[in-house]
Amino acid sequence: MARSKPLLLPRLGAWTLALLGGSLLLIGVFVANGVLGDVRSGNAWGLSYGAGAVALLVVSAAYGARRRTMRLATRVGAGPARLWLSLHTLTGGLFLLLVLMHSGFRLPTGWVTWGLWLLSFWTVASGFFGLALQRWIPRKLTSGLSIEVHYDRIPELVEETRERAEGLAESAGETVRGFYERRVAGTFRRPRWRWRYFLDAGAGIRRTLREFDFLAERLSADERKRLEALRLLMISKSEIDAHHTLQGALRLWLYLHVPATAALLALLAIHLFMVLAY
Repeated sequence: MARSKPLLLPRLGAWTLALLGGSLLLIGVFVANGVLGDVRSGNAWGLSYGAGAVALLVVSAAYGARRRTMRLATRVGAGPARLWLSLHTLTGGLFLLLVLMHSGFRLPTGWVTWGLWLLSFWTVASGFFGLALQRWIPRKLTSGLSIEVHYDRIPELVEETRERAEGLAESAGETVRGFYERRVAGTFRRPRWRWRYFLDAGAGIRRTLREFDFLAERLSADERKRLEALRLLMISKSEIDAHHTLQGALRLWLYLHVPATAALLALLAIHLFMVLAY
C-alpha cells in the first residue's frame, strides 16, 4: 500500500531546507555571541557579520551576470540557470539575516546605514515576491489559456486580431455590426490590463462571451456563423490580454527589484569606503 502524504506538511526543496538550516545556524551563532559579549557593528563579531553579508551579496548579484552572459556561461560550463537562481535565493535570504546581525538587531543611525538597511529589506522581499510570481504565473498561463504568446509580439497580434474583427463586422448584418461597434470594438483596439486575470484567467474570458451567447439566439443561421467567427476572435483577444496582464506583471517586477539591487550595491560601496577611510 502506498503511503499517504501528510496534508499539513509542505514538500520542501533542498535549497529551502538549506536556507532554513543556514538561518538557524547563524541565529545560534548570534545567540552564543550574545552570551559571551555585546555584538555591535564596530566590534570584531559585528565586522565579521558585515563581511559575510558583503560576500553573500556579491555571490547573489552574480546571478544577474549569469543571466546576461548565458551563451558564455554555457560555453564555459558555469552550470544551469536554475542552480544559479537557487543559489541567488539562498544567499539573498542569508544576506539579510547577516545585515541584521551586523547591527546587533538594532536600528541603524545615519542616512547611509538607514539606506542600506531599508534597501536590504526591499531587495530581499521583492526578490522572494518575484520568485513566487515566477512559479505562480506560468501555472496560471498554462492552466487557463489555450494559446502561447511571446510578450514582445502582443502589439502585433492585437493589431492583426483587430483588423480581422473589423473585416467580419463590416461584412455582417446591421445587428452584428451594431453589437460589434457598441460592445466589442473597444476591446480590440489595444492590449488591456485586467486584474481579474490574476484570479482566474479562464473565468475572466468566459465572462466576456455571455453577450455573444445571448445575441446568437436572435440571429439567422448565416449571421450566427459570422458572430461565431467574431466570438472566436474575441476569445483570442481575451487570451492575449491575459498574457499581457500576467507576463507584464513579471516585467514590472523587474523594475521593483533590479534598480533597488543596483542602488544597494552602490550604497554598500559608499559604506565600505567610509568604514575603511575613517
